Amino acid sequence: MKDQRVAAYVVATDGDRLLLSRLSDRTMRPGWWTLPGGGIEFGEHPEVAALRELLEETGLEGRIEGLLAVDSFTGPIEFDDGPRTLHRIRIIYSAEITGGVLRPEADGSSDDAKWFTPSELDEIRLTEPARLGMRLAWPNA
Repeated sequence: MKDQRVAAYVVATDGDRLLLSRLSDRTMRPGWWTLPGGGIEFGEHPEVAALRELLEETGLEGRIEGLLAVDSFTGPIEFDDGPRTLHRIRIIYSAEITGGVLRPEADGSSDDAKWFTPSELDEIRLTEPARLGMRLAWPNA
């Protein structure tokens, strides 16, 4: 079976820190950290989706500053009902945090949200979108 998923994410920095959300037990990688973001709903503009996901997962409001990258990956994924080939398209924006209060998502795909310095990122499990977000946030590091 073949599936396609299009998602939008944000890279938000606060000085030398990167904002990440931790995947919950409802996901395939519980405990791993990723960029705030997720699936784009039918008819939803990717920028709107990225900001909606940012608010849902972190409690923070933002403003899109620009498009950083479009990432595409196709590969096998093991689901409960068997293996599938999944084509992932990730649209990644830079975002400025404009308000809100940092808090974890309640009963969702993530269960925590935190700011991390580059050295702290070496100590946690990172998804590929998080690793890409690091490279985009700090291209000269």
